[in-house]
Amino acid sequence: METIHVALIGQGFMGRSHSNAWGQVAKFFPVPLKPVMHTVFGQPEEDPPRFAANWGWQHTSTDWQSLVQSPEIGLVDVVTPNYMHAPVAKAAIAAGKPVCCEKPLAGSLEDARAMVEAAKQKGVKTFVWFNYRRCPAVALAHQLVREGKIGEIRHVRATYLQDWANEEVPLLWRFDATLAGSGAHGDLNAHIVDMTRFVTGQEITEVVGAIAETFIKKRKRLAGTGGETLGAGAGGEEMGDVTVDDTVLFLARFSGGAVATFEAARQATGNQNRNTFEINGTKGAIKFDFERMNELEFYDATLPRAVQGWTTIMCTHGDDHPYVAHWWPDAHIIGYEHGFTNQAYDVLKVLAGEVPTVPLPDFEDAYQTQRVLEAALISAKQRRPVSLEEVQ
Repeated sequence: METIHVALIGQGFMGRSHSNAWGQVAKFFPVPLKPVMHTVFGQPEEDPPRFAANWGWQHTSTDWQSLVQSPEIGLVDVVTPNYMHAPVAKAAIAAGKPVCCEKPLAGSLEDARAMVEAAKQKGVKTFVWFNYRRCPAVALAHQLVREGKIGEIRHVRATYLQDWANEEVPLLWRFDATLAGSGAHGDLNAHIVDMTRFVTGQEITEVVGAIAETFIKKRKRLAGTGGETLGAGAGGEEMGDVTVDDTVLFLARFSGGAVATFEAARQATGNQNRNTFEINGTKGAIKFDFERMNELEFYDATLPRAVQGWTTIMCTHGDDHPYVAHWWPDAHIIGYEHGFTNQAYDVLKVLAGEVPTVPLPDFEDAYQTQRVLEAALISAKQRRPVSLEEVQ
C-alpha cells in the first residue's frame, strides 16, 4: 500500500488526540493511503522524545521550519496554539505540502484570509479539524436535513458550555489574546457555528447582536513565564491580565431564513462539555448533545399528532449510520477520540482522490466560520447588527 509521511507540529491535548487518530486509523478503516507517523515537533521544554516514544512517532524535531520543508514529509498536521497556525501552514503550503490544521483556522481573520489565499495560489489540499462533524449522530443529522426530513428550517439553537475555567486556573495561553485570538468564542463557538453550517447546509448572513464578557479579569501567572508583574493576588502570586472572553452569546440569521442563537461559555457550572444544537423545521426537528454523543433526537411532525414525539436514535448501527461499521457491534458505543480517527480516514480518502464519507472542511470552509466569529466580536464591541458582507 502507498504510504504518506505525517509531521505533527505541536503536542499537548490536541497532539495526543491526533497522534491516537493517525496511529489507529489504518487498523480500523480500509485506508487508501497508509499514514506513517514520521516526525513530531515540540519545544525542547516539552520533551519531544518522550512524547514521540509514548505515541509512536519515529522522529522528533525542535525546528518546525526545516521539518515542514523536508522532502520526506507528505502531510503537515498543525496542533499549535492559534497564533502559530498561519506561519506554519503557510510555510508548509509554500513547500507544496497538504496541511491539516486545528480549529479555529487562525488567531485572526487576517491570518485566516492569508492562509486561504496561500492554499489557492499553490493548489494544495487543506483540512481543518472540526472533529464533531465526524460524530455518527451529527453526520446522520446532516443526512436527514439534506433528505428533507425536517422540511424548511425555521429555528437553530446551539450552545457549547464548559465549566473548567474558574479562578484557580492560571494564566494559560488560552487566556492570552496574542496567542489564542479569542477565548470561549474561538474555542467553542467555532465548533457550533461549523456544525450548524454543516448540518443545515446554509450560511450565516448576519449577526443581529452579541454580548462578550470576561468575568475573571486577572489570573495567576504560570511559573517561569516571565513578563511584567501586573499585581499580586492572595499569597503574593504574580498576576496577569486576561485578554480574551469567558463567554460570547449572539443572535444570527441563516441564508434560508432561519433565526439562530449561539452561546459559548467556559464557566457554565454543571456543564463539562455540553456541545449542543437543536434545529426546528416545518416537517420535524433534530437535536444533539455531545455529552450523549452516540444519540440523535428526531421529531417527525408528519406523523399523526397522536403519535408524534421525540425519538432517540442510537447511532451505532453499522449498516445505517456513518463510520460505525468500522468500529464495534451495535450499541457498543464510541467516544471522543473516534471523531478524530473518522476524520483522519476522510483526510486520507481525499488525498487519494476519493470522496469523503461526509463533507470535509478545508481552509475556505473554515474561513466562513471565522468570518462569523469576527462578525460576532464586532457586534459585541460596537453594539450593532453586522452583516457578513461587511466581514471579508
